[in-house]
Amino acid sequence: MWREGCRRPLSTCLVLIGLLVGSTALAQSRNDSDVIRLRILGGLDGVTQYTKHEQPFWTKTLAARSRGRIQAEITPVDRAGIRVQESLSLLQLGVISFGTSLLSQVGALAPELAAADLAGLNSDIDSARRAVSAFRPVLEKTLRERFGVELLAVYAYPAQVIYCKNAFNGLSDLKGRKVRTSSSSQADLIEALGAAPVVTSFAELMPYMRSGGIDCAITGTMSGHTIGLNEITTHVHAMPLNWGLSIFAANAAAWKALPSDVRVLIKDELPKLEAAIWSEAQKETLEGLACNTGQSRGCSNARRGNMVEVPVTSQDEQLRRDVFSSAVLPRWIQRCGAACARTWEQTFGPVTGISPKTH
Repeated sequence: MWREGCRRPLSTCLVLIGLLVGSTALAQSRNDSDVIRLRILGGLDGVTQYTKHEQPFWTKTLAARSRGRIQAEITPVDRAGIRVQESLSLLQLGVISFGTSLLSQVGALAPELAAADLAGLNSDIDSARRAVSAFRPVLEKTLRERFGVELLAVYAYPAQVIYCKNAFNGLSDLKGRKVRTSSSSQADLIEALGAAPVVTSFAELMPYMRSGGIDCAITGTMSGHTIGLNEITTHVHAMPLNWGLSIFAANAAAWKALPSDVRVLIKDELPKLEAAIWSEAQKETLEGLACNTGQSRGCSNARRGNMVEVPVTSQDEQLRRDVFSSAVLPRWIQRCGAACARTWEQTFGPVTGISPKTH
């Protein structure tokens, strides 16, 4: 899902990012001491979340709501010259003052943050909403106390689903195939299904698929269509495996440095942006499937595919739950520790009815 970022040493990247994104949240205008200038690290360039929602929110909506007092610049994360996995660390250090982090990609730094978007947990967007609602207080507390970061919003991308070159009838048919994954929990799920996970970036997905390096790929319903994945695969499964949940957050010191009325305005407006992005994720999930399978109704894109949509069966649903509780969840707890097991039982357990199975 993510394009290549900065391959230089972290210290060098910090300097580059400081120049591009800005190491401070605000600066006074030379001509108008009341103007607040913000620099934002946004989501992926070119996708609807960024082009239709994030960019206009920061560059137009917020300026209008503040009557010109807040002036913001936003740079998409994959144009900022950094690796997405480092975004939370850079927020913590204050190199980035306001930025977006994909929860599944910061797992190496803090595996507990990925809990709400573990692969196989949320098979529909309503489940994802409940998971985020249950986990949000823990997420806020962890970010504030461990990382010095203030959580401001939680975003969702369209559903991540499975595309394959050859026919399959459901999750059990993936056994023996090489499947592109983008996170630890996706790899855990695919391995538990008897397939071979191949971790690759979004930029590498199409070359790997064309070369025969992978048989199937997990990616978004609409992003897969956008890059032409429907032209080299034949079947797409309708079951969402996860939702690419991401956070929008601020370095705590930079956040506190803002005038209190500016903080109030931003916190009043961001829930509207969050709601719009979630609504778009749901819409694009359905539209992506329609475009991949060539349905004129539901697809606004003139370039339509002719893929076969593999429907979700009751056997798929049962297998998803079994694999999640017996493999994905226990492996996440193993990486995360006993405290995460307790957090699961207190937050997700009551809303999902799922407990880790141990052998």
